[in-house]
Amino acid sequence: MYKIGEFSKITNLTVKALRYYDEQGILKPSQRGDNEYRLYDERDFERAQLVIFLRNLDFSIAEMKDILNHCDNMDDMSYYLLEKKVLTEKRIQQEKALIDRLNQYLYPKIKEVNSMNYTIAMKEFEPVNVACIRYQGKYGDVGKYIGTVYKAVKDKAAGAPFNCYYEEEYKEVTDIELCVPTKTLISGTGITSKQLPRIKAITAIHMGSYDNLGLAYKTLLDYAKDNSLMCKLPSREIYHKGPGMIFKGNPDKYITEIAIPVE
Repeated sequence: MYKIGEFSKITNLTVKALRYYDEQGILKPSQRGDNEYRLYDERDFERAQLVIFLRNLDFSIAEMKDILNHCDNMDDMSYYLLEKKVLTEKRIQQEKALIDRLNQYLYPKIKEVNSMNYTIAMKEFEPVNVACIRYQGKYGDVGKYIGTVYKAVKDKAAGAPFNCYYEEEYKEVTDIELCVPTKTLISGTGITSKQLPRIKAITAIHMGSYDNLGLAYKTLLDYAKDNSLMCKLPSREIYHKGPGMIFKGNPDKYITEIAIPVE
C-alpha cells in the first residue's frame, strides 16, 4: 500500500490533485488507515494512469466520471475517444465560425454593410401558384425542405423561391412557409399546392449575407412608420440569388428581396 505522498511521487499527481480526485469520486483510495489517511494499491495505480491519460486528452471531470463508471477495458475506450474527437471537431467548427463573425467587425467591410443604402419600392404582387411546405423551425432550416419541394415541382418551377414568415417578431423557432412558384397547381408527396393572393408590399433589395438582412427590415419598417403604412403578415424573403443545393457559394453575391405587405 502507498501513502498519499508516496502515491503522489509515483504518479506525478500532486497531493492536492489526489485529494480533489478523491472528492470527485474518480480516484478514490482503496483503503483508509488510522486518522482517515488515504492508502492506495496497485489497482489505484492503474486507475491513476487512466485518469492521467484522460486528463492529457482534455477530458473534463464530468467526462472522466462517465467513462470510469462505464468503461471496462481499452477496447471500450476507443468508442469514447472517437466521441471526444467528434465533439472536439464540432467545437473547432463553432470556434472558427465565431472567429469569422469577429473578423466581420475587424475589417472595413462591415462598415460598408452598415451604411448600405436601400431603394424602397411599392409593388403589386399578382396571385401566384406555389408548391410549399409550412413548418415550425429555425431560419436556417430551409435546406431541410427545399429539396422535397423541387423534387415535386420538377420542371414546373416559374420563379425564384421565397419564404413567407408568419411571425412579426424574431423567434428561435418560428412559423415559416417555403414556397416555389409554379406554372400550374401540382400534386406531390410532402408538399402543398395553392395560389397565394395578390398583395401590395413595400420592398427592398438586399445584396450580401443573410446575417445582415435585419438592416433591410429596419429600412422598410422605418419607411412604413414615416409614411403611416400598416404592415401585415406574412412578409416574404425572395431569394433571387442564393446558395445552391450543395454549395453555398459567395454570400456577398446573394440577392434577396424583402417584401412586407402593407395597407
